[in-house]
Amino acid sequence: MRYFILCFLPFIAIFLESTFFRAYSLFGTVPDLVLIFVVFYSFLHGDNKGAVYGFLCGLLEDLYMGRFIGVNALSKGITGFIIGRLQVRFFNENVLVGLLVVLIGTVLNSVLMLVLGWSSFSVFNIDASIISAAIFQSLYNLLLAVPIYVLYYNSFQKGLLNVTGEK
Repeated sequence: MRYFILCFLPFIAIFLESTFFRAYSLFGTVPDLVLIFVVFYSFLHGDNKGAVYGFLCGLLEDLYMGRFIGVNALSKGITGFIIGRLQVRFFNENVLVGLLVVLIGTVLNSVLMLVLGWSSFSVFNIDASIISAAIFQSLYNLLLAVPIYVLYYNSFQKGLLNVTGEK
């Protein structure tokens, strides 16, 4: 059941991003729920698992969008790896730590997307709107991070996402 939920979460996230959150955008930006799930998974499971999960979720997002295949996969994979390295350095039961890793993950993913997009595609231009969109997306991700982290962490400890299967 755990693996089914982990596979189903990115589909739900992409669906919510493209429907519900489009209607409630913050200055034209929507939250990156897939990134939030990748960050939480990586932070609780470590770097290698986080990189694989991030790559697969990013690839799913790339296939859904249908353009620039591989950019989300690489950026979310690298972000998952780096956030997973923070696992041993922070106390993961604190909600503020969840906010911090979402902020770090969002900024890191935005920078990686800019670098990969700029270096890979000649039609990609960096301007102020991209920077402001990254800032507003960071704020939106932070707003959603607290309730999602509480639910995700509780499920990781005692619920359906528990690694040991004990309840």
